[in-house]
Amino acid sequence: MRQRVGYCTAPDAVKLAYAVHGAGPPIVRVATWMTNLEFDWESPVWRHWLDALGDGHTLIRYDERGCGLSDRDVDEISLDAWVADLEAVVDAAGLDRFALLGVSTGAPVAVAYAARHPERLTHLVLYGGYARGRALRGESERRRQDALVAAISAGWTDPDPTFRHLFSMLFLPAGTAEQMGWYDEAQRNCTSAATAVRIYSARSGINVVDAAAQVRTRTLVMHPARDRVVPIGEGRLLATLLPDARLVELESANHILLADDPAWPTFVSELRDFLGTKQAPVRPGVEELSRRELEVLELVAAGLTNEAIAERLSLSVRTVERHLTNTYVKLRVSGKAGRAAAAARFSEARRT
Repeated sequence: MRQRVGYCTAPDAVKLAYAVHGAGPPIVRVATWMTNLEFDWESPVWRHWLDALGDGHTLIRYDERGCGLSDRDVDEISLDAWVADLEAVVDAAGLDRFALLGVSTGAPVAVAYAARHPERLTHLVLYGGYARGRALRGESERRRQDALVAAISAGWTDPDPTFRHLFSMLFLPAGTAEQMGWYDEAQRNCTSAATAVRIYSARSGINVVDAAAQVRTRTLVMHPARDRVVPIGEGRLLATLLPDARLVELESANHILLADDPAWPTFVSELRDFLGTKQAPVRPGVEELSRRELEVLELVAAGLTNEAIAERLSLSVRTVERHLTNTYVKLRVSGKAGRAAAAARFSEARRT
């Protein structure tokens, strides 16, 4: 799969970047905390999400105002602005009816949109979300909010990732060093410290409790049972507020489910069953691989061992193994024959 990046303009003239990939009934993923359409495409944290959501569907996603490829210098950051941005992206993509996915902080935006535009939605999916921000959850959550804002102010742009790593540990407690390191840097590259503070502060005051009661779209709510970013109680509350919702609790502590998380297959299965997804029949090819993955696979096809590949490309053996693991996932090959199957797929593509 390849993504196509386009731009549209919000009502207050903010330029928004959005990306489209996959084929099939459309899913719009509401913008969430600290994304970059280009970085996320090759991300060890987000790529498996993009692969799964684009398999049998057309996925439309965008960088929120102030972040990623969208305009960084913006005047308004608020729930109303976020909903207006979603409306602008939907119109720019030429969508009539579609499924809406709200992940984490995208969930309350999705709820507000669903309450205002019931005629546009076929399905509503909310993952790791909430109806009320930290400022509305009691004194302990307000103190935590203040501490996290202080951490952003203190070390967001510092080359030393210590303060940003606090967020990585909250979002990815079971992540590898590589995944956490990528997330550390992704946050710094997505926006400035000042904008991060504004976004995080605006999130804390969100309240879509009343809007949730007005939603008429059938809804699937999924939430990690040991989530450290949004407590499971907030997911349960959200599900009870929605008139036609089913709650699925996932056995995980990761706020962002990782590819090897035992809860990930459950998430994908529940999502596909709810949406009635028909898997794309096209066999995935090497065009889905990154430049580095192609370099590694070419050397595999040439008969080199992982140790020899690492020496040739000046990588660690562990990094080579990681690239091969990602390659096997993208090509949907596995088991003892996975290496040979991937090499054969590369050789076939080179011949044609």
